[in-house]
Amino acid sequence: MKRIILQVDGMMCGMCEAHVNDAIRKAANVKKVVSSHTKGTSEVICEDEIDANIFKTAIENDGYKVSSYSEEPYTKRGIFAKLSAK
Repeated sequence: MKRIILQVDGMMCGMCEAHVNDAIRKAANVKKVVSSHTKGTSEVICEDEIDANIFKTAIENDGYKVSSYSEEPYTKRGIFAKLSAK
């Protein structure tokens, strides 16, 4: 699994977060997406190898600007992740 963190400019409220989340979900099959207008970020968790430019295009088509993004491997945390690892 992979975690993609996008720096998104232009989000001003919770409704903006919802628009960005919807754009990301429509662009690709993702496990989880969380956006924060106060941090100016969107975090995406996905299983497949997805090019982050797909998210950038979808977000910018909604009128927001992606200034940067980073990718890193993602591992589940918590009690259920430890149980499924056995």
